[in-house]
Amino acid sequence: MTYVSADRTSGPTRRTALAGLAGGAGAVLASGCSTSGASPATAPETRRTARAYASASDPTPGVMTLFKDSGFNFNGLLTLGASGYGAGEVGEVLTAVNTINKAGLSAQTYTETFRKLGDQLREPPQAGEPGTQTTRFRDLRAAQYYGQGLFFVLGSHTPGSEEQLYRAGRDAWDAFCKRCDPAPVTARVPYGKTPLPVWFFRPDGSGERRPTVILTNGSDGQNVDMWTYGVPAALQRGWNALVYDGPGQGQLLFVDQVVFTPRWERAVTPLVDWLSARSDVDSGKIALTGLSMAGNLAPRAAAFEHRIAALVAMPGVLTPWLGFPPEIREVLTPDKEKTNAIWNKEVVPDLPPSAAATMKKRFEPFSVPAMLAARKGKMFTDFYTPATLIKSLDITDVVGRITMPTLVLDYEFEQFYPGQPRQMFDKLTAPKDYVKLTAATGAQLHCSPMAPQQHCEVVFDWLQEKLTGS
Repeated sequence: MTYVSADRTSGPTRRTALAGLAGGAGAVLASGCSTSGASPATAPETRRTARAYASASDPTPGVMTLFKDSGFNFNGLLTLGASGYGAGEVGEVLTAVNTINKAGLSAQTYTETFRKLGDQLREPPQAGEPGTQTTRFRDLRAAQYYGQGLFFVLGSHTPGSEEQLYRAGRDAWDAFCKRCDPAPVTARVPYGKTPLPVWFFRPDGSGERRPTVILTNGSDGQNVDMWTYGVPAALQRGWNALVYDGPGQGQLLFVDQVVFTPRWERAVTPLVDWLSARSDVDSGKIALTGLSMAGNLAPRAAAFEHRIAALVAMPGVLTPWLGFPPEIREVLTPDKEKTNAIWNKEVVPDLPPSAAATMKKRFEPFSVPAMLAARKGKMFTDFYTPATLIKSLDITDVVGRITMPTLVLDYEFEQFYPGQPRQMFDKLTAPKDYVKLTAATGAQLHCSPMAPQQHCEVVFDWLQEKLTGS
């Protein structure tokens, strides 16, 4: 880890960017867990970084190349890295990678291969009767592999199977949770007309009052990702951990059809209320983390929910909208009719198929009509409404309201939010720390996909100091 900042350069034309969405620039939109971005000052750097990762010779410099496409490669690395916490198996992942490459890399082969792998793990193993722990971790890995298929399903031959694939992953996750000891407490916490599903993990059933970490997912992560990026690390330290689906995530998106909100405190405050009412939660030691785009959501919530004792942004994100190529952002004008005319007449006809799938994926958490159209294999026609929502996620003007100790993570070769973590850190007036994870220990790239254990060591050691003073 280190403390450094980045440089800047210039970018391409709109037509170049539209063509590039099929490859290099598409990595900014298609990969990992984010619809993120940089500030106006660093937006050119975002484009430069994307193209560096997208070169045919080296799609992800300095890391293992599983796939020659940077978007697929990043997702593959996340799956491989999850093996350290039992949410993947190295041999299974690499065998799937070989199968996909042999068949020809595409959204179809990727989705189909990981879906089949999930299906296989939900069946009993061929040799002998599985024990509880065997079945439990087979379910966890199945949830991971279904999640991988889900990420690319809109670009496959069966986009209409999206909800079915989500439900398969959710069923595997729930089956895993039921076999945990103790099993997490499940509940539906009030949020508007659609309650938030929560899973409250405890080290044991003693009822002891403990520090508690609320783990917030990004724009397209699944519950299993919160296992990799926090639950075991919390339990190992004797803390509770809360996993939840917020608006625009998991069940609320794929089943209940509730999109993201720019007022994330409306999701977090009911969670804090629910936790504070429990006798096994130390209400003065509730921390909040945000992974990927939740590096924007969690700070927004913490700016208004002051019962949070410590905050971690992984990484810090001020303006998600600026993560889209400027040629796409320029489509948005103050006039809805004009904006949608540009989108439908000038942009959509020039999008390559893979870029079209990317845009469908990136916009679905912000627009139910966009999601439903994508499931029918169609491009959404209303660009204005979801684009305006994404733009409204800007938290530049509220970061100064954060009062609790805050850790801002950054990553060497950060491909989705370059520059933004440091900018958030500079704007914070609360007690703060900034840590950059680096290639020196294999922790580079957005969310350290190859090193989630290192990632958790940094985050939870910092939390331990802030919550317990040790």
